[in-house]
Amino acid sequence: MVKMDGNNFIFFLTICVLSWRMELLKAQMVPAVYVFGDSLVDVGNNNFLPVSFAKANFPHNGVDFPTRKPTGRFCNGKNAADFLAEKLGLPSSPPYLSLSINNITSHLTGVSFASGGAGIFNGTDHVFGQAMPLSDQVDDFMSVNKILMKRGSSAAQNHTSKSLFAFVIGSNDLFDYFGSSKLRKQNTPQQYVDLMVTTLKQQLMRLYAVGAQKFFLAGVGTIGCIPVQRAKNKNHGCNAEHNFWAVKYNDELKAMLNELKSELQDFNYSYSDTYGIMQTVIQNASTYGFNEIEAACCGLGELRARVPCLPFATQCSNRTDHMFWDLYHPSEATARIVVDTLFDGPSQYCVPINVRQLVSG
Repeated sequence: MVKMDGNNFIFFLTICVLSWRMELLKAQMVPAVYVFGDSLVDVGNNNFLPVSFAKANFPHNGVDFPTRKPTGRFCNGKNAADFLAEKLGLPSSPPYLSLSINNITSHLTGVSFASGGAGIFNGTDHVFGQAMPLSDQVDDFMSVNKILMKRGSSAAQNHTSKSLFAFVIGSNDLFDYFGSSKLRKQNTPQQYVDLMVTTLKQQLMRLYAVGAQKFFLAGVGTIGCIPVQRAKNKNHGCNAEHNFWAVKYNDELKAMLNELKSELQDFNYSYSDTYGIMQTVIQNASTYGFNEIEAACCGLGELRARVPCLPFATQCSNRTDHMFWDLYHPSEATARIVVDTLFDGPSQYCVPINVRQLVSG
């Protein structure tokens, strides 16, 4: 056995640490991932909003998270943002509101601005109280960008141009429209969907203007098939109207992204057909390991979708075979399937390229 003195041990330890860091850098596909969106990818921002009821920092949320504790994720475990970060070789982006100005520079592998209840429009949070709408989320990135610029404009531009900007948003805007007679009077569904896409485009342009070049955008999923919608139908079928307009919005979004690609130099994107992925899972549930695609795992009442996943609610013991965690949100198992598909998936679901191709370009 070889004996080491103190100096040799420190040298050996230094070499090990450097080798470990080199391996991490090899695995890291982009410098950072910046996440914008709603509760599907919120990792805890709403924990810091004092008047928001859209929170998940209590049991039974987080029961399957590595810490076995609630974190603010609307899920039994990891959500799509976590799995995306893992695929990219990065740690999960911390919630923006958990960071101070002084320690943002220590999180240059990404920041999450996503907020439960948020929408493309301001005001989608009126049901659950305070949320950070998309315009505020982009404002917050601009604050981060100012800090990045202090490292030097060249380094900041290199960082921003190679980082991934991920968007998972739009569901709450559609829920808001169908739940508001006022909005229905102001706009036809088509006008509303057009306005959603136009407003989102403005925010993408703001980020492009400061150097963002790689954009991932998830389409709206099968929002008519979530447990809270099924519970409203006697036969537990999907809400066809909600699904119809989700598809319409997705079509408009794809067209807008294609236009931006043709108009803007170095604008690159991957669009994920979340609706198609979810529909495939629903139609082939057993293939994906699911025995329950209608009822939530956690909640109370019909399909466990009449009362949210509060601490006094009941939860299923077989969480891996439920497609949905609560009345609105997918389970960890579903989130993993969706991210696996959007990251390496075929052109059936990923337009014009998948995320791996986007970040490798």
